[in-house]
Amino acid sequence: MIGIDVGGANLKIVDGDDIIIHYCPLWKESSLTKYLKPYAGRKAAVVMSGELADGFSSKEAGIAYIVNAVRAAIPDSLFYGTDGEFHTEPCMCLAAANWLASADFLCSEFADSVFVDMGSTTTDIIPLSSFDRLSSLRDLDRLQRGMLVYTGLLRAPVASLLREVYLDQGATRTLIANELFAISADVHLVLGHIRKGEYAVPTPDGAGVMITESLQRLARMVCSDLSEIGEENACAVAAAFWDEQRRCIEEEILRVSGSETMPDLICAGIGSALLAETFGGRNLSDIYGTKTDAFPAFAVREVAKRNGEI
Repeated sequence: MIGIDVGGANLKIVDGDDIIIHYCPLWKESSLTKYLKPYAGRKAAVVMSGELADGFSSKEAGIAYIVNAVRAAIPDSLFYGTDGEFHTEPCMCLAAANWLASADFLCSEFADSVFVDMGSTTTDIIPLSSFDRLSSLRDLDRLQRGMLVYTGLLRAPVASLLREVYLDQGATRTLIANELFAISADVHLVLGHIRKGEYAVPTPDGAGVMITESLQRLARMVCSDLSEIGEENACAVAAAFWDEQRRCIEEEILRVSGSETMPDLICAGIGSALLAETFGGRNLSDIYGTKTDAFPAFAVREVAKRNGEI
């Protein structure tokens, strides 16, 4: 059995100990069925969050598209829902159930921990001690509870969090341009949190992913070229964004946990190492290896096996 996580931007597949991640934006013409064709004849456990992509007229339409596209390649597919059950046909409870599959897999072993999964686009913050109360939560509910923070390691626009930056070694307050000039991948590449090969999304300007190119994009956030403001000031933009992103995630971890101090964290996703280092949590890649980068796909497969769905 393979595990599949169909996101709005990325398709993640866990096959044995291997993970495969395809950039597969559902708001454009999708190659979803094509990418899954090599697994025809296999069984699959599937979760999704891509139904929210704005190429669909509604979440219901998105769910139907994803289910039909997956089953066109892999007819023997089961879809995990926010009711904690597996389904074979489209239904609304399939919307954004990927986080619950992860919690379902982890809650027995890490019942006193908060699970934090930082992906390319969002960060999930899930209290595993409350698993029985997590069933049927929509993304709207999670946004209202601070359990879904819409900022991630790669795709967050810098202007989504940052309003101002202090340049010239902190001497000059400078407002940020509200444009899609740079994204969090530029920030984390410049700060050394990711490597060039991990910049796995399109750049805002269509240019490359060399550090100098990321610095140029960051310079544009203050309506400048890199040659105008210099590397130090471009790096100041990156540092200011990360300060705000870190503060935002930390604030919601404390809110969700109901604690004034950082709770016991277990961290997953492509940002797991950064989260663990920043907040003192446990990096699940130390246990599960690279499958942590596609954790919902891995988790839904393991839940299906545990439940005897194979």
